[in-house]
Amino acid sequence: MARTEISIAGVTFKNPVMTASGTFGSGMEYGEFNDLNMLGAVVTKGVSNVPWEGNPTPRVAEVYGGMLNAIGLQNPGVDVFIERDLAFLKRYDCRVIANVCGKSVEDYIEVVEKLSDTDVDMLEINISCPNVKEGAIAFGQKADSVYNITEIMKKHSRKPVIMKLSPNVTDITEMAKAAEAAGADALSLINTITGMKIDIERRAFVLANKTGGMSGPAIKPIAVRMVWQCANAVKIPIIGMGGIASANDAIEFIMAGATAVAAGAMNFVNPYLTSELVTGVESYLDSHGIDDIGDIIGIVK
Repeated sequence: MARTEISIAGVTFKNPVMTASGTFGSGMEYGEFNDLNMLGAVVTKGVSNVPWEGNPTPRVAEVYGGMLNAIGLQNPGVDVFIERDLAFLKRYDCRVIANVCGKSVEDYIEVVEKLSDTDVDMLEINISCPNVKEGAIAFGQKADSVYNITEIMKKHSRKPVIMKLSPNVTDITEMAKAAEAAGADALSLINTITGMKIDIERRAFVLANKTGGMSGPAIKPIAVRMVWQCANAVKIPIIGMGGIASANDAIEFIMAGATAVAAGAMNFVNPYLTSELVTGVESYLDSHGIDDIGDIIGIVK
């Protein structure tokens, strides 16, 4: 049996398969389909300092090759998360990565400090959130903003920090370099790509928010390209995601330079996906005579 164990910022994972934030809840909904003990990590839905109601409905739409969502990071807040979700996840033998969201730097700090006192393994900082104090431009859309928020998160967190990058930028490597320079322990990419759908019979936007985040297989080639670019621009580990629907997709991200992979939108299509990725990656390694998954990380130059 090939070795699938990986390490990110000193944290060891039994395999590289994770869940993408916002697509798996905190694992409760998927427990009947997957043995959470099999997974490398569960990455939780975004956690804010206070409960967020999210955006008005309709806020999900199916599109060619994927889906649009404008959920608006609805969640019950960090206190409920710690008491309910984290308590549930700690019953399983898998790592827990909490995704953190906020509308201001102060929001992020409050959540990070509270979660630093828990036994989550790592924090993933969602910098695709609109910064309400900066004209609603996402924290992750300017290199200097990426540097600043990363530096602040590292200062306040007692857990390793993963910065989740937005693809809605001119040059993803500039954002990756800024996060690395500010002390990020790892990167997650990509988050969703901004999209839109119009109902031509109603002559109206399908989503109440007008725009939404595009995810699913259609964005996978873009995600693989961005992972490859960043893997060649920085030295910190990368968690790759974007349209993963099979073990072959996961292997593609790993060969592009991802140390780990996260399944997102396709969990809604196939709720067994994460378990299938674990066994599928193992089968690929064994069938190709690869002893250690580390041997193929970033093998494509």
